Amino acid sequence: MNTTLALSDTFGSDLVRGIGAILLYGVIGLLLMFAGFYAIDWTTPGKLSKLVHAGLPNAVIVTASGLLAMSFIVVVAIFNSASDLTEGLITSLVYGLLGIAVQVIAVRLLEWATRIDVASTIESEKFAPVSVVVAAAHIGLGLVVAVGIS
Repeated sequence: MNTTLALSDTFGSDLVRGIGAILLYGVIGLLLMFAGFYAIDWTTPGKLSKLVHAGLPNAVIVTASGLLAMSFIVVVAIFNSASDLTEGLITSLVYGLLGIAVQVIAVRLLEWATRIDVASTIESEKFAPVSVVVAAAHIGLGLVVAVGIS
């Protein structure tokens, strides 16, 4: 018995298009993650990147949770983008940037409402349990914003 594998006529072009889409969405995702990190860094008291490099535990926790929250937003923005590649890239970028802005504002409002002194928390050399509360706020609000995008 002789078996042959038949591929569709458009298999090659579909494969190349898919690879291109993955690369382009990867670039958009990376840019949005950078934007998200710098938005968190810019709006958080103190210089997060320096505090993280110094190994301050609360700064690490807050930064990591902020990046995780931003990744939820970016993933959902990409997932819910239009089926056309160009439209999808544009909607991912717009939804991602809007989601990042909403996330930053929401976290700052929650920190204000709870009266958490984020600056002294992230600058402390000892673990402060309140950093877990800030981290939970980042992740929770990131999920809310991400679902809002969908």
